[in-house]
Amino acid sequence: MTNNDFSQDFDDSKKLRVEDSMDSPPSRVIHIRKLPNEVSETEVIALGLPFGKVTNILMLKGKNQAFLELGTEEAAVTMVNYYTAVTPQVRNVPVFIQYSNHKELKTDSALNQRAQAVLQAVSAVQEGGSPSSDTARDGVLTPAPSPVLRIIIDNMFYPVTLDVLQQIFSKFGTVMKIITFTKNNQFQALLQFSDPVNAQQAKLSLDGQNIYNSCCTLRIDFSKLVNLNVKYNNDKSRDYTRPELPAGDGQPPVDPAMAAALSKDSTSLLGAISPLSAAAAAAAAAGRVALSGHSGGSGVLLASNLNDEVSVYGDVQRVKILYNKKDSALIQMADGNQAQLAMSHLNGQKMYGKIIRVTLSKHQTVQLPREGLDDQGLTKDFANSPLHRFKKPGSKNFQNIFPPSATLHLSNIPEDVTEEDLRLLFSNSGGTVKAFKFFQDRKMSLLQMSTVEEAIQALIDLHNYDMGGGHRLRVSFSKSTI
Repeated sequence: MTNNDFSQDFDDSKKLRVEDSMDSPPSRVIHIRKLPNEVSETEVIALGLPFGKVTNILMLKGKNQAFLELGTEEAAVTMVNYYTAVTPQVRNVPVFIQYSNHKELKTDSALNQRAQAVLQAVSAVQEGGSPSSDTARDGVLTPAPSPVLRIIIDNMFYPVTLDVLQQIFSKFGTVMKIITFTKNNQFQALLQFSDPVNAQQAKLSLDGQNIYNSCCTLRIDFSKLVNLNVKYNNDKSRDYTRPELPAGDGQPPVDPAMAAALSKDSTSLLGAISPLSAAAAAAAAAGRVALSGHSGGSGVLLASNLNDEVSVYGDVQRVKILYNKKDSALIQMADGNQAQLAMSHLNGQKMYGKIIRVTLSKHQTVQLPREGLDDQGLTKDFANSPLHRFKKPGSKNFQNIFPPSATLHLSNIPEDVTEEDLRLLFSNSGGTVKAFKFFQDRKMSLLQMSTVEEAIQALIDLHNYDMGGGHRLRVSFSKSTI
């Protein structure tokens, strides 16, 4: 099909209805609709980059539509399946993606010169080469001057951690080093790839995209530095090639095994901590949708296979235990991102001897019972609970959210409390304390239980425990080991 053939399709109402059908058989040509005005070829190509090689593109800017041809039908199927569950966005505008009736995209290069130039430049970067000099002169894609990117986060409603950056950027190549810092009241980072070509591809795909829905916008440029000097491995800086580096004063150490895992590609890491498929992780890494995996998704979770007595923690707004299924409950979180995070970390964990299941609910809110109606205490409102950890935007608590682990991080420990006191307290929760370590100031410590299930139980029982003298113990999961 040529450019004119495609244009005629859109002028023909019958063919248009067929093209819009969601029942079209799989094809490596993808039809994209409702694109924002003045969208660039690069932005459209970036939609398909995480799923495989993009082999052709046709822009129909007057109709706010485009066709994208992928290298294989398998890549196209992966792309469509992912975007069926997660609404793709371009410039924060939802767009619609489906199979085209056409099996291949034949374009008239004379009428599609700009798009073809962009495609050639992107292909050169994907294949590890350099764009042609003509393409560079046209301003489509210039050679990468450095393997180091300077990253600024705008509109940072949710804090962005070093590990989040590693997950996103390692989709495009091996991330060797990261340094994070605050300058002019903005969170910034320097991130070094093993190859300038990888830095070029990451900048091409991620610049201007949001990490989370409608916030945490990535502003990316090349750094004048060509190599980063990292002295410590901690939450502020990381050298993935040297896991033996010290943590530095007052910083929790990084587990060497964790550092080794982080040096691998982002799909394996995201797959370890999230129920998203590798394709979903790749699309999230492209910055096209929020890392939570849902655009404007529900903040309500359905948790099942629970014990009759369930304790909850975090910014839970409301809980409703189902009347006819007492081992299941609807749990309303503060927003969709927190709901996705809770589901990612808690689904499949063992609690009270059972494997709990957590999914997103179709409900947008948990309704309170009507006034005067007795629901036997099955619905509770926690909106004004003093135990909320994430009420304040930008709270440091966002940076300390980790999957359940056998190692717990304790804070707000009174000066007169000893290691023996804490060992006894946590042993009484029904588990075995295997290891313990105070931080230098003794106000914080790490405590390791024998199993993850025991650690979950201890956190539920002892977070906010009254230690006397106005001290409430703070308990969270740690990514470190002792």
